[in-house]
Amino acid sequence: MYQQPLQPVGGSLALSAACAALPLLTLFVLLGVVRTRAWVAAFGALCVAVVLAWWLWGMPLPQTLLAAGQGATFALFPLVWTFGTAIWIHRLTVHTGHFDTLRQGFARISDDRRVQALVIAFCFGSLLEALAGQGTPVAVTTVMLLALGFTPLRAAAVALVGNTVPAAFGPLGLPITTLAGVTGLPATELGMMAGRQVPVVAVVVPLVLLAVADGRRGVRELWRPALACGGAFAVAQFVTANWLTATLADITAAFAGAGVLLLVVRRGAVRRTVAVPVGGGPPERDGDLPPEPDTPAPAGSRWRAYAPYATIVAVFAVSQVPAVKRLLDAGTLAVSWPGLHVVTASGDPSPLTTFRFAWLAAPGSLLLVAGLITVALLRVPPREAVGLYGRTLFELRWAVLTVVGLLALSFTMNASGQVATLGVWMAGAGGLFAVLAPVLGWLGVALTGSDTSSNSLFGALQVAAAQRAGLDPVLLAAANASGGTLGKMISLQNLTIAAAAVGLTGREGDLFRRMFGPSVLLLALMCVLVGLQATPLLSWMVP
Repeated sequence: MYQQPLQPVGGSLALSAACAALPLLTLFVLLGVVRTRAWVAAFGALCVAVVLAWWLWGMPLPQTLLAAGQGATFALFPLVWTFGTAIWIHRLTVHTGHFDTLRQGFARISDDRRVQALVIAFCFGSLLEALAGQGTPVAVTTVMLLALGFTPLRAAAVALVGNTVPAAFGPLGLPITTLAGVTGLPATELGMMAGRQVPVVAVVVPLVLLAVADGRRGVRELWRPALACGGAFAVAQFVTANWLTATLADITAAFAGAGVLLLVVRRGAVRRTVAVPVGGGPPERDGDLPPEPDTPAPAGSRWRAYAPYATIVAVFAVSQVPAVKRLLDAGTLAVSWPGLHVVTASGDPSPLTTFRFAWLAAPGSLLLVAGLITVALLRVPPREAVGLYGRTLFELRWAVLTVVGLLALSFTMNASGQVATLGVWMAGAGGLFAVLAPVLGWLGVALTGSDTSSNSLFGALQVAAAQRAGLDPVLLAAANASGGTLGKMISLQNLTIAAAAVGLTGREGDLFRRMFGPSVLLLALMCVLVGLQATPLLSWMVP
């Protein structure tokens, strides 16, 4: 049995935290400064984490390797299973020639591709996050943006920005229910508190998306529709989380944001086409790209082009019907990872040793069902569909290797206690911790790629720190979920999925450098908000 130590280096928490940060520092330096390939950065950081776990934290080497192996398995199922299947569905539309038809259909939303990007990346991506999560929104919306004519790098960046604020409540409120489970706090109050933090940032996310898509010109020309979209999204998210249920917050927000945006556009606020460059430089002026074909596609071809994405939404919606959900959950197998015996610093059994195989309920399995329906609707011969799936996985081999290395790193740091050491050190800031609480969630999501995982790691720690500092535990626990949403942009897991979806494997470092600034700026806004909510100035916002 291995018990996690909190301060193994010279009995000093600060020195131990500095050592615990070395794997993350290695990851970010290799990716953002040295500019190595993503899988090299992931495995380089993993090697550092394994050595630290064995040498400084005293975790037996066999158990250290078992923890890494558990992370690698989790990477393959459900993560690779999820985003690999999502990209395969997109490849089916390309293979059958419906990709161009889909592009024409998007043009009917608005004659401005930046507006189309708001609808797809922010609104439709939020709907996918509400229903599926686990990389599905990034994988699907990235390729849809590519269909609009965005460059691969810009399409990936826009999709990453869109997949931020929905993460606190998706899929179907799982991050909030997980947070309630590990903290013992009421899920209703946690959802209400997150619903009074995330919407404030949601208002400005469409503006950030425009800046990424079209620079200052995009913000200058479309700030009104963007604010209308963000405002409607924020109001719907706030109202749903506070007076209905956090489970539906992203769904209502997605429809509200899209509806208001289209209403503003239809009333004539936006009437110009903006082309997107093939390179990665400043946006080109109108007319630099060939115009869309004037001849509309036949009606049958149009509905088949939309069918894959409508099918995805329908399958995930049906999976949440109580009777169907119970049937799917019955196939979940929870096992204790063989040979891995870990307890936390307080002596409690670590939940990290339990692995759940959700064969039927996994997003990848539901996407496979949607894919098989798509194969039938698009009339793809089964042999061609299977061959296309195999080619898709082969093309994603480096992305798969990256995700395997990244999740092995995450599980190693978590099981050894390195993550707990970092968290306890940050919690020692006392009253100032209210400002730092979102940073902890941000780091958790940057490392794991999941707001749910970040909440399970740091939720109890946030509550303990709040009690020691005399702060409201609901405020800080919710701040973990809210701050975590902004780590989605720099999560290597999401960066890898986005890059793989548009054929940019190996350029994850370019994406990281592009997304780091917006992620930190939005995080700073969240930190200021939570800090003020801990003072009499905004304490009335705490339920």
